[in-house]
This record gives sequence, C-alpha cells and structure tokens, in this order.
Amino acid sequence: MIFPRADDADIALLLEGTFPYISGGVSSWVNQVIRAYPEYRFAIVFLGSRREDYGEPRYALPDNVVHLENHYIYETDEAGAAPPTPRQGDAAAIELASQLHENFTPGQSVEQALSHFRAIAQEIFPGGRLKLDDFLYGERSWSVICDRYKRFCIDPSFVDYFWTVRIMHMPLWKLAAVADGLPRVKALHAVSTGYAGFLGALIHHKRQIPLVLSEHGIYTKERKIDLFKSEWIRDNRNVFQRDPSEMSYYRQMWIQFFEWLGRFCYDAADPIIALYETNRLRQVSDGARAERTFNIPNGINLPRFAPLRSQRPTTVPKVLCLIGRVVPIKDIKTFIRAMRTVVNQLPEAEGWIAGPEDEDKAYVEECKNLVTSLGLTSNVRFLGFQRVEELMPKIGLTVLSSISEALPLVILEGYAAGVPTVSTDVGSCRQLVEGLDDEDKALGISGAIVNIADPQALAEASLALLSDEAAWAAASQAAVARVERYYTDTLMFDRYRAVYQKALGQTAE
Repeated sequence: MIFPRADDADIALLLEGTFPYISGGVSSWVNQVIRAYPEYRFAIVFLGSRREDYGEPRYALPDNVVHLENHYIYETDEAGAAPPTPRQGDAAAIELASQLHENFTPGQSVEQALSHFRAIAQEIFPGGRLKLDDFLYGERSWSVICDRYKRFCIDPSFVDYFWTVRIMHMPLWKLAAVADGLPRVKALHAVSTGYAGFLGALIHHKRQIPLVLSEHGIYTKERKIDLFKSEWIRDNRNVFQRDPSEMSYYRQMWIQFFEWLGRFCYDAADPIIALYETNRLRQVSDGARAERTFNIPNGINLPRFAPLRSQRPTTVPKVLCLIGRVVPIKDIKTFIRAMRTVVNQLPEAEGWIAGPEDEDKAYVEECKNLVTSLGLTSNVRFLGFQRVEELMPKIGLTVLSSISEALPLVILEGYAAGVPTVSTDVGSCRQLVEGLDDEDKALGISGAIVNIADPQALAEASLALLSDEAAWAAASQAAVARVERYYTDTLMFDRYRAVYQKALGQTAE
C-alpha cells in the first residue's frame, strides 16, 4: 500500500498502537479530530511493536492527512549486520547516562533528573555522542550495566538483567532517528505519553515547536496493568528469596521506565489535556504542572445517532451489548459470567459481544470456552466488529465490564441513541452515569455503576433496568439529556480548535 508523503505539514499527530491500524475508541477519536479540521494538514507518525502485529489500515485516511510514516520500535536491524567491533564509547556521554540513572533512584531531585534527561536526549540523536552501538557493545556501557546490577538488582540472573536493559533502551535511539527525520511541522500532538510522548518531547526540544498532549487513559497506569499480567517478565528468585507480595524486580524496572518517559513528556508538553477531572489530577500527581492541565471531554455526533431512537421497538430489547475489543482489559469474562445470572432470571435475554477478536486470540478462545462451559451458547453471541449504528436500535443496554477505561465513546453513542448503560466504576463512567456537578446530577441517573470483577452485581443492575420499563425509560431520558448538554462533538471541536490555534500561533517562523 502506498501512503502519502510530504515535506511539511501543519500538525504532526504522534500515535502509538492506534489509528489507522487498530480500531477502538482512541482511533475513532483521532479520525474524528482530523476530519473536523480540513483547514489543517496533518502528518501522522504511527508507532507499533512489530510489523507482523498489524494488518491493513482499519480506517481510510482523510484527505487532509498529507503524510503517514510507520515505525516498529521492537524491530531490530541486527540481522545480516557486520559483527560489532571493540569500542570504548564516549566517556562523557556514558557518565551523563550513568548520572541520569542515579537521579532516577527514589529520593533524588525530580528537576535534576529531568535536566539530565533533556541533556542525554540530545546525545542519542544521529550524530550525538551517545551512539546505539556504544550502548550495545561499548566497554564503558558494559561496566555501567554490571555496576548497576551488582548494586541494585535483587534477581540472581544477570543474563535476564542484561537483556532487559537492552530491550528497554534500544527503542529510544530509533525514536531519536524518527524525530530527526520528521518533515517540517508547526506543532506536535501526542495522544499518549509512553513512546509517542517521548518522541514528541524529543522533537519539541530539538526544534523548539509546541507539543500538545492529550491522554484518553493514563498511559503509565495502563502499562502497570499490562506489566502486572505479563508472563514474559521473569523472576528467577525462589520462594525463600522473595516476599510473596513483592513485585518482580524487572516489572519494577519497566514501570519506572514508563513513569520517567511520562515525566519527560509532561515536562515538554503544554497544554496537557485529560478527558475528565480524576485523570487530570492523576496527571498532576504523576508530574504534570497543574497550570498546564485542563479537561476536554469526548464528544459524539448527535445527528448520527439521534435518529436511531425512533427505530427502537415498542418494548425494550432484552439484549445486553458489550461493544469493545475482546481483550483482558475489557474483562469479557465478567460479562459472560454475569450473563449466566441474567439468563437464569430472564431466559430470553441475550448478551452480544461486538468487537475485534484479532488482538489476543488466546483470550478470545478462553472467553468462548467459558460461554460453552456455562451453557450459554444460545444466549451469548460473538459478533466481531460491527457498525454501532446498526446495533443501537436492537439493544436494551450497553455494558462495560472493563477494569480500565477513560471516557468511553460507546457510552456516549448509546446515550445519543437513547440506550442506558451498566458499567464498572472505572475512568469517568460514574460521572457519565450519575453526573458531575449539581446541575448535571439534576438530569437524573442514566444507568448503573458496579464494582470491577463483580458479575453478580453487573447482572443484578442489568436485570433491574431490563425488567422495569419505567426505570429504563427514566434512565434513557437522562442519557439523552446528558449527552446533548455536555458531550457533543461540536463542543469538543471548538475546544480543540482553540488549542490548535494557540499552538500554531506560538510557532517561531
């Protein structure tokens, strides 16, 4: 496939694992935003893991995307390369990197660490003093790694420590090369911290252009969830060498790594945008300057969904629909277990799972096996990716059983179509259901909130709405009122237009 290329653009969107290759809430939001501003020319930098992890684009590129480049941060170019030659490495650069890691230890000055981070970041650019080959093969780098292993590592395997350090740091040089080769742009917009945010901070410091940061979820929080569950991170200590409640040393290393990538991005970004107040406060506690932070909630296209209200049957469909990727963070298994209780009391009820199934095939298989083992093959259906507009008139509730969310578009889309929700108490979901302030709360409750991983509570809340037409109608009315007043795309677009205008106005000519 041939992608557009350009020498310059207005805004560079820095995207990690989302648009245009992965469908979902963040990707839909990116697609919305690009199309909302045809007056701006966008360059997209997509960062992925490995090329084979992605197929063809899931979204057609809008006409104002003039440039798209793809980079895979865990692919290496070592195959077929000449054997490394002996090298020492630049002594001053290695010492600066060593000081940087000393400043990452608890109790040290955050400002001093950030100052070192900014300095060392300039040295990993092409032509800088800290070269990738020196890090990988240099004697001085080897000495620093050995020293830190002896001083800090509580795991007996030096081999695992050595390769963790290499795998962790190698992508930074690749990102510096991406930053160096990016076409001319007037402003940067990263849609997460992590690798995309690090890339944005590199470009910001190198070219002195504004960096806007939007976080749908808090990247470091979501990476912690992933890292807690990761089976590839080893702990070679036996039961006598570790506290059973203690986290693996390598998990701690990865978590601290992403925390500092986030701090580096927060240090460079202005503004720093959250979807809702709880996340804004989390950004501040993680290192963002409070005066740079504010909220812009998601918004949806009312004219797209409002007509669906009239397509609904006269009675409430006894269909609970989970719209989302079939992945562990969505906790599909809790939804399936809840359906066993729902069907026990409402035998005609159906549970629909509508979302892509290609991201974690082992988990998909586990979920389907659970459906079979619970005797729900006639009641629970896996639909794959579906157009939301086709689902909404046929369902009675949207259901989120997730263990982490930000401000889910699917709830707002359901509200616009008059469909209440039952959701776990994650992200902004309580705010969406119960309201934020007194004026918002006066609109009424538009569904129900339950605890994470509680299938019984999820089932009972769903049954309470589906079995009571009056309660369902009241929740539907509150849902429509809330989305129309606070969560339209026109409100969101006006706020981001002001952000873009300010960023572009700050750019030095």
